[in-house]
Amino acid sequence: MAKAKTAYVCSDCGSDHRKWQGQCQDCGAWNTLAEVRLAAAGAAAAPAGRQGYAGAVGELQSLSSVQIEDLPRIASGFEELDRVLGGGFVPGSAVLLGGHPGAGKSTLLLQVLCRLAARSRCLYVTGEESLQQVALRARRLGLSAEELQLYSETSLEAVLAQANQHRPSVLVVDSIQVLHSEQVSSAPGSVSQVRECAAALTRFAKQTNTVLIMVGHVTKDGALAGPKVLEHIIDCSIMFEGGSDSRYRTLRGHKNRFGAVNELGVFAMTEQGLKEVKNPSAIFLNRGDVQAAGSVVMVVWEGTRPLLVEIQALVDESNYGNPRRVAVGLEQNRLAMLLAVLHRHGGLQLGDQDVFVNVVGGVKVLETGADLALLFAIVSSFRDRALPEDLVVFGEVGLSGEIRPVPSGQERLQEAKKHGFSRAIVPKANAPRGDIAMDVVAVSTLAEAIEAM
Repeated sequence: MAKAKTAYVCSDCGSDHRKWQGQCQDCGAWNTLAEVRLAAAGAAAAPAGRQGYAGAVGELQSLSSVQIEDLPRIASGFEELDRVLGGGFVPGSAVLLGGHPGAGKSTLLLQVLCRLAARSRCLYVTGEESLQQVALRARRLGLSAEELQLYSETSLEAVLAQANQHRPSVLVVDSIQVLHSEQVSSAPGSVSQVRECAAALTRFAKQTNTVLIMVGHVTKDGALAGPKVLEHIIDCSIMFEGGSDSRYRTLRGHKNRFGAVNELGVFAMTEQGLKEVKNPSAIFLNRGDVQAAGSVVMVVWEGTRPLLVEIQALVDESNYGNPRRVAVGLEQNRLAMLLAVLHRHGGLQLGDQDVFVNVVGGVKVLETGADLALLFAIVSSFRDRALPEDLVVFGEVGLSGEIRPVPSGQERLQEAKKHGFSRAIVPKANAPRGDIAMDVVAVSTLAEAIEAM
C-alpha cells in the first residue's frame, strides 16, 4: 500500500510547503504552518464521498438549460435572524456562526432549533457541552424541547453516520473546532482538521438538502479561528457581537450567497433568552435629559434599513507632547484623516488636543456616511456648544473639503422624521425632492456645514 504524503499549509495565505519551518516564505507570517495529509501517490480516483461536492454529479449543460428548483426558505422564528440570512435558511446551505465566548451563540441556536423542531427534524450536535448542560439551559429558558434530538460527539465519522440515519432538515454542529476526523492525524482545532471536517459536513449538506449550521470560535483579535478557506467553503458567514457587559447583541452578516451582506440584527439578552429588538434606533437614541456638547445623531445604513445612532466626542487639552486619538466603534485611521481635513478646510487646529469619539450602544459604524456627524460632534465639544436635540446629520467628507452624497438619502431622512427629528444637515445631492416636513439644510463643502451649525 502506498504511503500517504503530508504537506504543510500556511493558515494565513494558504501556500504549501514541503517541510515545516517557522516562517512562511510567501506571506512572512510566523508559526502558521500546519500539517495536512495528502492522498497517496498513484492512488485511485476520489472515493464516492468526495464526488459531487456541491450536489449530484451530472452531465455538461448550458446555463440556459439548467433547471432552477424553487426551494422554499425555512423561517427561523426570529425576524432579525431571517433578515441577516436574507429571508431564512436555504435548504442545502452551510452557515457559519461566529462570536466571542459568552455572546450567546449556543443560546440563539437552541432557541431556533426548539422552534423548528415542532415542524421539521432537527439534530443538535454538541461537542463542548454535555447533554445535561444543554437540557438545563433549555429548562432555564422555558423552551419546549420534546421534539429536538441531541447528540454529544466530537468524531466526524460518528456525526455523519448519525446524520445519515436520522436525516434531519437542520443540523447544528457546536462547534467545528472540536470536531476531528480519524482520517487526519493532526489534533482537533488544527488547520487540516477544521478544513476537512467543514468540507465533509458541507458536502453532506449539499447532497442531502440539509441546512448546516456550524459554530466557529474567534481569535483574540475577533477574527474567525481556523483557515481562511473555511469562509470560502460555507455559503453564509455571520458574526454574533456583544460583550458580557451589555445586554444587547448584534448579528451581522459578512458573507451571504443568498442575500445582502452587512445586514444587521439586534437582540437583547434576558432571563428568558434572546429577544428581538424590533426598533433598534430607539435603544441607541436613549439620550439624557440635558443635551450636552459633543453629541449628535447620525443615520447609518445597515444592509437594507436605516439606523439612527448617537455619536459622542470629547476634545480636551493634551498634557503630553503626543495628543491621543481614540475611536470606539469607528475606524481609527479615518478619525486622523478627518481631523486633518477639519484643520485644512474648517480652520480648526486640534493638534494640541486629545480627541475621543464613541458610538453609543456598542455599534460599529463601517460606512463613510458618518464623516460629517463625526466632525460635528468634534466641533461641538471643542467649542463647548450643544447641538439642537432634534438635529440629524449624515454625509461623507472628502479630502478637499467637499461633502459627498451617500446612498439612500431619502430613506434616511424618512427614518429620522419617523423618530421625531425636525432638522437635518445633509449633502447637497441628498436634498429631499419633495416636502417631507423637515427643515433640511443641504451643504456642498465643509465650510458651509460648519457655518450651518
